[in-house]
Amino acid sequence: MQKIDIEMIPGGASPPPIRVGEATIAEADIAQEMQYHPADSAGTAQLKAARALVVRELLRQRAAALGLADDDGADLDEDDAIIAALLEQELDVPEPSEEDCRRFHATHAERFSEPTRLQVRHILLAAAPDDAEARDAGYRLGEKLVKELGEHPERFTEFAQRHSACPSKEEGGELGWLAPGQTVAELDDALHRLPEGLHDRPLASRYGWHVVSIDARQGGRERPYEEVAEHVRHSLREQSTRRALRHYLMALQAEIGVEGVSLDDESGSALMQ
Repeated sequence: MQKIDIEMIPGGASPPPIRVGEATIAEADIAQEMQYHPADSAGTAQLKAARALVVRELLRQRAAALGLADDDGADLDEDDAIIAALLEQELDVPEPSEEDCRRFHATHAERFSEPTRLQVRHILLAAAPDDAEARDAGYRLGEKLVKELGEHPERFTEFAQRHSACPSKEEGGELGWLAPGQTVAELDDALHRLPEGLHDRPLASRYGWHVVSIDARQGGRERPYEEVAEHVRHSLREQSTRRALRHYLMALQAEIGVEGVSLDDESGSALMQ
Protein backbone atom coordinates (compact mmCIF):
# COMPACT_ATOMS: atom_id res chain seq x y z
CA MET A 1 0.00 0.00 0.00
CA GLN A 2 1.31 3.45 -0.86
CA LYS A 3 2.04 5.68 2.11
CA ILE A 4 -0.02 8.86 2.15
CA ASP A 5 1.74 11.81 3.72
CA ILE A 6 -0.89 14.10 5.22
CA GLU A 7 1.35 17.14 4.59
CA MET A 8 1.26 16.57 0.84
CA ILE A 9 -2.49 16.68 0.26
CA PRO A 10 -3.03 19.55 -2.21
CA GLY A 11 -5.28 22.53 -1.78
CA GLY A 12 -5.76 22.10 1.96
CA ALA A 13 -8.26 19.30 1.28
CA SER A 14 -9.16 16.90 4.06
CA PRO A 15 -7.06 13.73 4.10
CA PRO A 16 -8.72 10.45 3.16
CA PRO A 17 -10.35 8.64 6.10
CA ILE A 18 -8.02 6.40 8.06
CA ARG A 19 -9.40 2.93 8.72
CA VAL A 20 -8.07 -0.01 10.67
CA GLY A 21 -10.13 -3.01 9.65
CA GLU A 22 -13.72 -1.79 10.02
CA ALA A 23 -12.83 0.98 12.51
CA THR A 24 -12.31 4.62 11.46
CA ILE A 25 -9.80 6.89 13.17
CA ALA A 26 -11.62 10.19 13.71
CA GLU A 27 -9.93 13.46 12.69
CA ALA A 28 -10.78 14.89 16.11
CA ASP A 29 -8.89 12.04 17.78
CA ILE A 30 -5.87 12.70 15.56
CA ALA A 31 -6.00 16.40 16.45
CA GLN A 32 -6.13 15.55 20.16
CA GLU A 33 -3.23 13.09 19.82
CA MET A 34 -0.99 15.63 18.05
CA GLN A 35 0.00 17.28 21.33
CA TYR A 36 2.01 14.16 22.20
CA HIS A 37 3.99 14.20 18.94
CA PRO A 38 5.95 17.47 18.63
CA ALA A 39 7.44 17.99 15.17
CA ASP A 40 8.84 20.70 12.92
CA SER A 41 5.47 21.14 11.20
CA ALA A 42 1.80 20.55 11.91
CA GLY A 43 1.58 18.09 9.03
CA THR A 44 4.37 15.92 10.41
CA ALA A 45 2.82 15.97 13.89
CA GLN A 46 -0.52 15.00 12.35
CA LEU A 47 1.06 12.09 10.49
CA LYS A 48 2.84 10.84 13.62
CA ALA A 49 -0.36 11.14 15.63
CA ALA A 50 -2.32 9.20 13.02
CA ARG A 51 0.25 6.40 13.00
CA ALA A 52 0.23 6.21 16.79
CA LEU A 53 -3.55 5.82 16.82
CA VAL A 54 -3.38 3.20 14.07
CA VAL A 55 -0.87 1.23 16.13
CA ARG A 56 -3.10 1.38 19.20
CA GLU A 57 -6.16 0.31 17.20
CA LEU A 58 -4.31 -2.61 15.59
CA LEU A 59 -3.28 -3.84 19.00
CA ARG A 60 -6.75 -3.28 20.49
CA GLN A 61 -8.36 -5.31 17.69
CA ARG A 62 -5.81 -8.10 18.07
CA ALA A 63 -6.43 -8.15 21.83
CA ALA A 64 -10.18 -8.38 21.20
CA ALA A 65 -9.66 -11.26 18.77
CA LEU A 66 -7.76 -13.13 21.48
CA GLY A 67 -10.39 -12.41 24.12
CA LEU A 68 -8.16 -10.01 26.07
CA ALA A 69 -10.44 -7.01 25.48
CA ASP A 70 -14.03 -6.19 24.54
CA ASP A 71 -14.76 -5.03 21.00
CA ASP A 72 -16.35 -1.84 22.31
CA GLY A 73 -13.01 -0.58 23.66
CA ALA A 74 -11.96 0.62 27.11
CA ASP A 75 -10.62 3.70 28.78
CA LEU A 76 -6.98 4.70 28.33
CA ASP A 77 -5.66 3.01 31.50
CA GLU A 78 -7.42 -0.22 30.62
CA ASP A 79 -6.15 0.00 27.05
CA ASP A 80 -2.57 0.32 28.30
CA ALA A 81 -2.97 -2.71 30.57
CA ILE A 82 -4.56 -4.72 27.75
CA ILE A 83 -1.78 -3.80 25.30
CA ALA A 84 0.87 -4.73 27.87
CA ALA A 85 -0.81 -8.11 28.40
CA LEU A 86 -1.08 -8.66 24.64
CA LEU A 87 2.57 -7.91 23.98
CA GLU A 88 3.65 -10.05 26.92
CA GLN A 89 1.73 -12.93 25.36
CA GLU A 90 2.57 -12.42 21.68
CA LEU A 91 5.92 -10.71 21.44
CA ASP A 92 8.94 -12.99 21.37
CA VAL A 93 11.98 -10.99 22.48
CA PRO A 94 15.13 -13.09 22.89
CA GLU A 95 17.26 -12.36 25.95
CA PRO A 96 20.74 -11.18 24.90
CA SER A 97 23.50 -13.62 25.76
CA GLU A 98 26.57 -12.70 27.77
CA GLU A 99 28.64 -13.06 24.61
CA ASP A 100 26.31 -10.68 22.74
CA CYS A 101 26.56 -8.11 25.55
CA ARG A 102 30.34 -8.22 25.70
CA ARG A 103 30.62 -7.92 21.93
CA PHE A 104 28.23 -4.96 21.87
CA HIS A 105 30.20 -3.23 24.63
CA ALA A 106 33.49 -3.76 22.82
CA THR A 107 32.04 -2.34 19.59
CA HIS A 108 30.28 0.64 21.23
CA ALA A 109 32.50 1.39 24.21
CA GLU A 110 32.04 5.16 23.76
CA ARG A 111 28.31 4.82 24.47
CA PHE A 112 29.10 3.59 27.97
CA SER A 113 31.98 5.94 28.76
CA GLU A 114 31.91 8.73 31.30
CA PRO A 115 31.32 12.03 29.47
CA THR A 116 34.08 14.60 29.03
CA ARG A 117 33.63 17.49 31.48
CA LEU A 118 34.89 21.04 31.07
CA GLN A 119 35.63 23.65 33.74
CA VAL A 120 34.35 26.85 32.15
CA ARG A 121 34.21 30.59 32.81
CA HIS A 122 32.27 32.91 30.57
CA ILE A 123 31.11 36.49 30.10
CA LEU A 124 27.66 36.74 28.52
CA LEU A 125 27.12 39.82 26.35
CA ALA A 126 23.35 39.63 25.98
CA ALA A 127 21.65 40.26 22.63
CA ALA A 128 18.41 38.87 21.23
CA PRO A 129 18.71 36.76 18.06
CA ASP A 130 16.68 39.26 16.02
CA ASP A 131 18.41 42.39 17.32
CA ALA A 132 21.13 42.90 14.71
CA GLU A 133 22.39 46.15 16.22
CA ALA A 134 22.77 44.68 19.71
CA ARG A 135 24.46 41.54 18.39
CA ASP A 136 26.91 43.60 16.36
CA ALA A 137 27.74 45.78 19.36
CA GLY A 138 28.06 42.71 21.59
CA TYR A 139 30.46 41.02 19.22
CA ARG A 140 32.67 44.12 18.99
CA LEU A 141 32.76 44.38 22.79
CA GLY A 142 33.56 40.68 23.01
CA GLU A 143 36.50 41.11 20.68
CA LYS A 144 37.86 43.93 22.84
CA LEU A 145 37.50 41.84 25.99
CA VAL A 146 39.23 38.85 24.40
CA LYS A 147 42.13 41.04 23.30
CA GLU A 148 42.46 42.61 26.76
CA LEU A 149 42.23 39.23 28.50
CA GLY A 150 44.91 37.85 26.22
CA GLU A 151 47.27 40.43 27.71
CA HIS A 152 45.80 40.50 31.23
CA PRO A 153 44.06 37.15 32.01
CA GLU A 154 43.78 38.10 35.68
CA ARG A 155 41.04 40.60 34.77
CA PHE A 156 38.47 37.93 33.82
CA THR A 157 36.61 38.19 37.14
CA GLU A 158 36.54 41.98 36.89
CA PHE A 159 35.19 41.90 33.33
CA ALA A 160 32.59 39.28 34.18
CA GLN A 161 31.27 41.37 37.07
CA ARG A 162 31.18 44.51 34.90
CA HIS A 163 29.81 43.15 31.64
CA SER A 164 28.20 39.73 32.01
CA ALA A 165 24.40 39.35 31.89
CA CYS A 166 24.60 35.86 33.42
CA PRO A 167 24.05 35.28 37.18
CA SER A 168 27.47 33.61 37.17
CA LYS A 169 28.93 37.15 37.12
CA GLU A 170 28.76 37.07 40.90
CA GLU A 171 31.19 34.14 40.80
CA GLY A 172 33.51 35.81 38.33
CA GLY A 173 31.88 34.03 35.41
CA GLU A 174 32.45 30.55 36.84
CA LEU A 175 30.10 27.91 35.42
CA GLY A 176 31.80 25.03 37.20
CA TRP A 177 32.22 21.62 35.58
CA LEU A 178 29.96 21.15 32.54
CA ALA A 179 29.07 17.79 31.03
CA PRO A 180 27.54 17.53 27.54
CA GLY A 181 23.99 18.81 27.46
CA GLN A 182 24.26 21.13 30.46
CA THR A 183 24.12 24.34 28.46
CA VAL A 184 22.29 25.49 25.31
CA ALA A 185 22.98 23.23 22.33
CA GLU A 186 24.80 25.73 20.11
CA LEU A 187 27.21 26.70 22.91
CA ASP A 188 27.54 23.12 24.14
CA ASP A 189 28.63 21.90 20.70
CA ALA A 190 31.26 24.63 20.38
CA LEU A 191 32.68 24.23 23.88
CA HIS A 192 33.42 20.54 23.53
CA ARG A 193 35.47 21.17 20.38
CA LEU A 194 37.73 23.82 21.91
CA PRO A 195 41.15 23.39 23.50
CA GLU A 196 41.88 24.64 27.00
CA GLY A 197 42.44 28.34 27.50
CA LEU A 198 40.80 31.59 26.45
CA HIS A 199 39.00 31.25 23.13
CA ASP A 200 40.22 33.78 20.58
CA ARG A 201 36.77 35.12 19.61
CA PRO A 202 33.29 35.37 21.13
CA LEU A 203 30.97 32.38 20.76
CA ALA A 204 27.37 32.88 19.66
CA SER A 205 24.23 31.50 21.29
CA ARG A 206 20.55 32.44 21.29
CA TYR A 207 21.31 34.64 24.30
CA GLY A 208 24.08 36.68 22.76
CA TRP A 209 27.88 36.38 22.70
CA HIS A 210 30.07 34.50 25.15
CA VAL A 211 33.67 35.25 25.99
CA VAL A 212 34.85 31.82 27.09
CA SER A 213 37.78 30.36 28.95
CA ILE A 214 38.13 26.59 29.35
CA ASP A 215 40.24 26.20 32.45
CA ALA A 216 40.42 22.39 32.64
CA ARG A 217 39.21 19.27 30.88
CA GLN A 218 38.48 15.84 32.30
CA GLY A 219 38.52 13.30 29.48
CA GLY A 220 35.79 10.70 29.31
CA ARG A 221 36.87 7.41 30.87
CA GLU A 222 35.92 4.17 29.16
CA ARG A 223 34.06 2.11 31.73
CA PRO A 224 34.86 -1.62 31.83
CA TYR A 225 32.13 -4.06 30.94
CA GLU A 226 31.64 -5.16 34.53
CA GLU A 227 30.63 -1.62 35.53
CA VAL A 228 28.00 -1.25 32.81
CA ALA A 229 26.86 -4.82 32.16
CA GLU A 230 23.23 -4.16 33.10
CA HIS A 231 23.14 -1.00 30.98
CA VAL A 232 24.53 -2.93 28.01
CA ARG A 233 21.98 -5.72 28.52
CA HIS A 234 19.16 -3.19 28.72
CA SER A 235 20.31 -1.50 25.48
CA LEU A 236 20.38 -4.79 23.59
CA ARG A 237 17.03 -5.89 25.03
CA GLU A 238 15.49 -2.57 23.95
CA GLN A 239 16.87 -2.96 20.42
CA SER A 240 15.44 -6.48 20.21
CA THR A 241 12.07 -5.31 21.53
CA ARG A 242 11.84 -2.51 18.95
CA ARG A 243 12.74 -4.89 16.14
CA ALA A 244 10.25 -7.57 17.27
CA LEU A 245 7.51 -4.98 17.76
CA ARG A 246 8.07 -3.49 14.31
CA HIS A 247 7.75 -6.91 12.65
CA TYR A 248 4.67 -7.69 14.74
CA LEU A 249 2.94 -4.45 13.75
CA MET A 250 3.74 -4.95 10.08
CA ALA A 251 2.16 -8.41 10.28
CA LEU A 252 -0.94 -6.99 11.99
CA GLN A 253 -1.23 -4.27 9.35
CA ALA A 254 -1.17 -6.90 6.60
CA GLU A 255 -3.67 -9.14 8.42
CA ILE A 256 -6.22 -6.55 9.65
CA GLY A 257 -5.79 -3.95 6.93
CA VAL A 258 -5.02 -0.24 7.21
CA GLU A 259 -6.25 2.45 4.81
CA GLY A 260 -5.32 6.12 4.54
CA VAL A 261 -1.88 5.93 6.14
CA SER A 262 0.92 3.40 6.31
CA LEU A 263 3.08 2.48 9.25
CA ASP A 264 6.82 2.88 8.87
CA ASP A 265 9.97 1.77 10.66
CA GLU A 266 9.34 4.20 13.51
CA SER A 267 6.12 2.49 14.58
CA GLY A 268 7.74 0.36 17.24
CA SER A 269 9.68 3.31 18.61
CA ALA A 270 6.53 5.46 18.81
CA LEU A 271 4.72 2.83 20.84
CA MET A 272 7.65 2.28 23.22
CA GLN A 273 7.81 6.00 23.95
